[in-house]
Amino acid sequence: MKEYQTITEISGPLVFVETDEPVGYDEIVEIEIGDGETRRGQVLESASDYVAIQVFEGTEGIDRDASVRFLGETMKMPVTEDLLGRVLDGTGQPIDGGPEIVPDERQDIVGAAINPYSREYPEEFIQTGVSAIDGMNTLVRGQKLPIFSASGLPHNDLALQIARQATVPEEEEGDDDEGSEFAVIFGAMGITAEEANEFMDDFERTGALERSVVFMNLADDPAVERTITPRLALTTAEYLAFEKDYHVLVILTDMTNYCEALREIGAAREEVPGRRGYPGYMYTDLAQLYERAGRIEGRAGSVTQIPILTMPGDDDTHPIPDLTGYITEGQIYIDRDLNSQGVQPPINVLPSLSRLMDDGIGEGLTRADHADVKDQIFAAYAEGEDLRDLVNIVGREALSELDNKYLDFADRFEDEFVDQGFDTDRDIDETLELGWDLLSMLPKDALNRIDEELIEEHYREDESAEAVEAEA
Repeated sequence: MKEYQTITEISGPLVFVETDEPVGYDEIVEIEIGDGETRRGQVLESASDYVAIQVFEGTEGIDRDASVRFLGETMKMPVTEDLLGRVLDGTGQPIDGGPEIVPDERQDIVGAAINPYSREYPEEFIQTGVSAIDGMNTLVRGQKLPIFSASGLPHNDLALQIARQATVPEEEEGDDDEGSEFAVIFGAMGITAEEANEFMDDFERTGALERSVVFMNLADDPAVERTITPRLALTTAEYLAFEKDYHVLVILTDMTNYCEALREIGAAREEVPGRRGYPGYMYTDLAQLYERAGRIEGRAGSVTQIPILTMPGDDDTHPIPDLTGYITEGQIYIDRDLNSQGVQPPINVLPSLSRLMDDGIGEGLTRADHADVKDQIFAAYAEGEDLRDLVNIVGREALSELDNKYLDFADRFEDEFVDQGFDTDRDIDETLELGWDLLSMLPKDALNRIDEELIEEHYREDESAEAVEAEA
């Protein structure tokens, strides 16, 4: 192993070193500085006579006398089932005071691409316990469904609620010794120490840590570290899913911080910037992460992703949410107006979408009436939203009796269906029964998106009458 003392330049998180032999892209590097401290880095660019190294722990204290060793291998994640219940930093080192990790094997953090022919179509329900997701924008195994939020909104609370409550219902009903277990991989990037403490307090308080692996990259950690944290998390997820048969839910927050790190590194490399200063390859980079979700034919496990991003300026045309929307299968919108009204979680179901929902619901998966109930609730809520704008102009007195029912429906939908608090766990039956309670406010002939047999089975005549009496 050759050792070099030929550092020529240090620029931000990058160190440039002259070399006299070829060095591989992504190769891991050890840099030993004067006081004996060793830092790790990764080759970001390789030419015939020099390499650019991104240093994970930051370049502070590194000078031209530092020694550089190229290890001849790419970065690998030590994986084992014993990682469950552990808390690691952004580079995969334990920070929970527990023992060192004794891995079963070490896997490349870039992962192996899933052969499209071997992918199984995602169509099995994951229950998050959140009605606005389970009922209206259902998550299925192997899907990637991002949460679009904004600064100051409670996306972290929603992330913790999902991590705490998410289950695979049929696995609960079966024998614990058979089938696949459920695990959560939580990757936090660029979060504050206060947020990190909240996450850990919640994981420990609720016992969710026992089935979780947590990766923590804090805001004062080097930006470069943020670029490997999600890859370490996804490598762990793939190991548990495809080799240990777990159903793994990966929650990554905040992807905006990850993209800011890409932009910072791109600026240090003096790359030609793309949209709003982000690298032109950001689409490819995000796709390398998001496309690691899925199911593989012949494997019992699955990897499902919920990336969370804060839209700068609440702008969903910003490059980060825009590119994310192209790659993923839908989005969940956190709404500022609903949050100001005290709705928890403040999910706006109208612009939200789960493109794979229709294949993951129905008889044998959730319930036979799920699709019809969802369609009717969407239509009724959208009608109520439109009428709210009209009421501001003409007043409620100018509306018909049915229009007033739609207005009341929209209010009750937000207050009773969407607003459930961050500690309430509703199963899919509770969610759908609540949907029928709301739809029973409307006359039967207004339920034009539901099969007549389902209306006869589930429609609550008495509740409709009570609603009319209450209005009178």
